[in-house]
Amino acid sequence: MTDIEITRYEADAAVDLVDELVAVYAQVYDVAPYIGDPFFSTEAFTGRLTAALPSIGFEAIVGRVEGEIVGYVHGATLLPDKPWFTLLDHKRPSSMVRAAEAGQVFWLRELMVLPEEQNRGWGRALHDTAIEGRHEKWTTLTCIVGNEPAHSAYLRWGYQIMGQIKHAPESPVYDAMFLEPSE
Repeated sequence: MTDIEITRYEADAAVDLVDELVAVYAQVYDVAPYIGDPFFSTEAFTGRLTAALPSIGFEAIVGRVEGEIVGYVHGATLLPDKPWFTLLDHKRPSSMVRAAEAGQVFWLRELMVLPEEQNRGWGRALHDTAIEGRHEKWTTLTCIVGNEPAHSAYLRWGYQIMGQIKHAPESPVYDAMFLEPSE
């Protein structure tokens, strides 16, 4: 089995990877029901990605096999006033809200692996590398309702569902999920 080489990039270095990251996104989301939906266009994603780069604690974790990118994670420190997070109100564990106020929640914004590279453990390796290398104690993510097998994987990995949200009026419905600290 070929090994995956995983590299961490802070925002200033990740800027140089935007085209590669968008290319992976284009392949991952080139399937129904995402094809043709403006929310999932590469232009819309590029805008969301470049807007995320200056976020506090932004980092991209990129996996390569034989020099070629096979997948990545990107995320940042979750700000406690992030609209999707505050909309969950009382559904959020109070200890996680306090952690967010202290800058101790990582928002895993994207995790994707090229279709031909899936089911090899790369997604889990990228995920684990991302959260193990962070100073934050909690991890949050949002997963499109019905996005299988990702949704089931997150539940197997220990995530719990807080509730459902929409990032924007034009976005699909997401399950907001969290992973408690392992300590």
